[in-house]
Amino acid sequence: MARKATATDVALAAGVSKWTVNRAFKKDAPIAEESRLRVLAAADRLGYRPNLLARSLTTKSTQQVAVLVDDFANPHKLPVLHLLTAALQRERLVAVLVNIDEQNGPVDAILDADQRQVDAVVLLGTSFRDETLRQPALNAARAPLYVLARESTLDAVKAVSCDAAASMEAVGLHLVARGYRRPGFMSGPRTLSTVLGRSRHFAAFWADRGIEAMLDIAVGTYDRRAAGEAMGRYLAATPASDRVDVLVCENDALAIGAMDAARFGCGLDVPGDLAFVGYDGTDLAAAPAYDLTTYEQPMAAMVDRLVDMIVGRLDPTTVSLEGRLVVRGST
Repeated sequence: MARKATATDVALAAGVSKWTVNRAFKKDAPIAEESRLRVLAAADRLGYRPNLLARSLTTKSTQQVAVLVDDFANPHKLPVLHLLTAALQRERLVAVLVNIDEQNGPVDAILDADQRQVDAVVLLGTSFRDETLRQPALNAARAPLYVLARESTLDAVKAVSCDAAASMEAVGLHLVARGYRRPGFMSGPRTLSTVLGRSRHFAAFWADRGIEAMLDIAVGTYDRRAAGEAMGRYLAATPASDRVDVLVCENDALAIGAMDAARFGCGLDVPGDLAFVGYDGTDLAAAPAYDLTTYEQPMAAMVDRLVDMIVGRLDPTTVSLEGRLVVRGST
C-alpha cells in the first residue's frame, strides 16, 4: 500500500514550514492567502487530509455531536434528522447517531458519548425523562446536553422546542370557530416535560371556556398502530352520543392511527362524525388519504437555533419558537 501523505510531505512540496501547513487547514488562522493556496494545491496533488483525531487532542474539540434517538417509529424523525445532520455538516461537524432502546439507556449513552469527547449531546426522542437525567453520574459529564423538539424542566439541559402554549391556542381557536365543543386529546409518552406541554395547554384552553373534564386517551408511545388500538377501544366502549366531536393528537402519527381506526374500524365519517388534528406537519398528513389538519413545527428554524448554540454563535438557553396551523379537511 502507498504511504499516506503527511503534513511534512505537503510542506516540502509547497516550500513552506509544517506549521504553515497546519494553519492552512484551520479556520481563521493567520496565513497569507498565497501560502494557503500553495499548501492546498500541494495537499490536493498528494491526497493529503489533516488528521482530525490528532488535532482534537490540541483543540479539545472532536467536531462530533452525539444525537440520541429512541423513537424511530415516528415518521417525523427522519426529516428532522435530515435537517439536523445537514446543518451540522455545514459547520464541519459530524453527527454520531445513537439508537436508544431497552438495552441501551440514555444515561449510559450520554456517559459513553462524553468519554468519546463529543462536543455536544442532542436528545432527539420521546422517552428521555428529565427525572432520569438528574442522576449524579451525569454531573461530571463534559459535553453540554441539548433537547430538540420537546421541552426540558432542567436548567442544565437547554431545549429548543415549538411553543406549546401558542400552538394549542391556535388549534383551540380554530376548533371553536368551527363549532366543536366536545374536545379530546390523545397523548404519547408521559414525562415531566410533556406534562408541561401540549396536553396541559390544550386542557387549559378549554377550561377557560367552561370545559373542565376533558378526555385524554393515553397511548404511551408515538406508534401509529398503538394509537389505532387505543382509539378502537375508546370507540367500542363509548356510545356515539357520549363521544368527543374532535380529537387533538400529540403528533401526526397518533392522529393518523386514530383516524384509520375511526374510518376503517368503525365506519365513521371524518370530519362528519369525528374530526382530527395532528401535530408536526409531516408529509403524510398532507396526503389526500388523510388531509389532516396539523400544527407544523418550525423545524428548520429550531435546528438552526440549536446549531448556533452548539458552535458558540449564541449563548445556550432554552427557547420555544412559534410554528403555524395548517388547516385541512379533517376539521
